[in-house]
Amino acid sequence: MPRIVAIHEGTVAISSAMSNAFIDFSAMDCSIVAVVSDVVRDGQPVVGYGFNSNGRYSAGEILRRRIIPRLLAAPPDELLTDDEAAIDPVRAWDVMMRNEKPGGHGERSVAVGVIDMALFDLAAKLAEQPLHRWLAKHFELGEPDEDVFVYAAGGYYAPGKDLARLRDEIAEFLGQGYDVVKIKIGGAPLAEDLKRIEAVLEVLGGDGNRLAVDANGRFDLATALDYGRALEPYGLRWYEEPGDPLDFALNATLAEHYSLPLATGENLFSTTDARNLIRYGGLRPDRDILQFDPVLGYGLVEYLRTQDMLRRHGWSSRRCIPHGGHQFACHIAAAAHLGGNESYPGEFQPTGGFADSAIIERGRLRLGETPGIGFEDKANLYRAFRALHD
Repeated sequence: MPRIVAIHEGTVAISSAMSNAFIDFSAMDCSIVAVVSDVVRDGQPVVGYGFNSNGRYSAGEILRRRIIPRLLAAPPDELLTDDEAAIDPVRAWDVMMRNEKPGGHGERSVAVGVIDMALFDLAAKLAEQPLHRWLAKHFELGEPDEDVFVYAAGGYYAPGKDLARLRDEIAEFLGQGYDVVKIKIGGAPLAEDLKRIEAVLEVLGGDGNRLAVDANGRFDLATALDYGRALEPYGLRWYEEPGDPLDFALNATLAEHYSLPLATGENLFSTTDARNLIRYGGLRPDRDILQFDPVLGYGLVEYLRTQDMLRRHGWSSRRCIPHGGHQFACHIAAAAHLGGNESYPGEFQPTGGFADSAIIERGRLRLGETPGIGFEDKANLYRAFRALHD
């Protein structure tokens, strides 16, 4: 019967000089955790690791004062799976959320998501299986996908980054095996953004379906419509988060005028908010993309509830391509049969990206067989995790 004997929490910097249309990343950081079990293998305890996706800052205060103490105070048998072979992330989720009122998701959802990731890593390690296989079996999801579509997210604004440097960045992504890329818009005037789009399309051979653009919630309705009219002739893969993530009316109105795919959802942090987007955001299940982040939104336990909700509303899991760009989301994509996963090939280190040995071929990533999420195969990140408990 495994038990949690310690939970260690810390912070790592993932900062850079780049910016999107709304924020810069000069002070960006994230929380990391190590959940230590009493199971010992090869002379070392089995440990689950977790962190929060980029774009939200570290949530250490909530972790230290509320989330971690609740888990450590829980009776050990309250946290176990039915077969008592692992700490159950679903039961642990209920403990973490005890005495928390509904709504107000903010940073609380981030803190819960960090621990949730570590608990799933731990559960799969205890079973000596890679996470995607453990998830598929444990939640009866069918055979997992053997590989996952991934696209390269970049094209940020940065000092001195002209069109030549933007082209070089995209060419580097293609050289790494990616077929589809995403760049930022909204941080420059429309005319300048169109020049950036055209520069990238030159590298992509003019194929708009290989390019997505992301406004990071910057636009009011009039600006979103102006951009939509200008973007439509390019035939882009998708037009992402044009307005505030909670402005469902803006999204619905834009969807009436913009016939090509829209993408949104990465800044909605609960199943209830996701359901409101589906009800009122005007999204079209035959073309639009849902980007709910399994880590920022209370973890995989909540994300599976969101997937159930989407099925009831007629959405395929293949329309879901999570925000985040990391190994955990790739395992989820494979197990839950999602449409793919974001990737940050050069940003948000040490948490961004996949295993050091990962190979992208024709825009697809084949998952490895390392037990758990596989952080042990990402040297710089694993070093940060080990420093928490060595």
